[in-house]
Amino acid sequence: MLRIAVPNKGSLSEPAVAMLHEAGYRQRKDRRELVLVDNDNEVEFFFLRPRDIAVYVGSGKLDIGITGRDLLLDSGAAAEEILRLGFAASTFRYATRPGTARDVNEFGGMTIATSFPGLVAKHLADNGIDASVVRLDGAVETAIQLGVAEIIADVVETGTTLRNAGLEVVGDPILESEAVVIRRTGAPDDDPKVRQFLRRMQGVLVARRYVMMDYDIRAEKVEQAVALTPGLQSPTISPLHHEGWVAVRSMVPARDAQRIMDDLYDLGARAILTTGIHACRL
Repeated sequence: MLRIAVPNKGSLSEPAVAMLHEAGYRQRKDRRELVLVDNDNEVEFFFLRPRDIAVYVGSGKLDIGITGRDLLLDSGAAAEEILRLGFAASTFRYATRPGTARDVNEFGGMTIATSFPGLVAKHLADNGIDASVVRLDGAVETAIQLGVAEIIADVVETGTTLRNAGLEVVGDPILESEAVVIRRTGAPDDDPKVRQFLRRMQGVLVARRYVMMDYDIRAEKVEQAVALTPGLQSPTISPLHHEGWVAVRSMVPARDAQRIMDDLYDLGARAILTTGIHACRL
């Protein structure tokens, strides 16, 4: 069986479970379950702390896992990212009181508080900065107020929490993170079970980004219509019983669907329909 690590809580958990469900896998009904066996798909799921997943996968105890890129890099585990999943996006940055420092090159001799010491230590080393790193779990913005550190490194979304603490973002982002699928570094690429899992997850990603669009158009305007709806390979075109008209079916980006429908209508297309895509293989 394929052994997969899934986040058991936090911002990664619910989106990961929802994506696995869309990909056709059984998921737990009781959040207290730590292991779930999906015999139909020959998969065993282990629900673990997001921060521990890279360690289990890197050790080879589990085949693959879903975690955050930031957690993967901070762990230092022998694991690597193999698929971006497009949710739980975040930006990891430095922050401090105004006037303390303008960028990372001025951090020398200072103390930095963070929940991601491995990630921060590597970033400082890559930039040749000699600074101390203190690990704190959560609410690191109070470290400056309490005199534990001069600088913090943390996930920044809107920046409201930092401003409320009298802090400002300093320098460029340390990392752009999101949910990713990981595997052990150096694991073989030809594992058919892993390939099947990745195909399913990629199918969900595509299904979420596209809709199927159907419409009728006069035959002499097909080329103009197809230019608006080229599809992933090419659209399907079928003759209609009404002479001179054809039916077109094509996948289009969901975010552009309304604009494309307007353009098709102006071109003379009628009976324009869009339907969601629940799953696909490309």
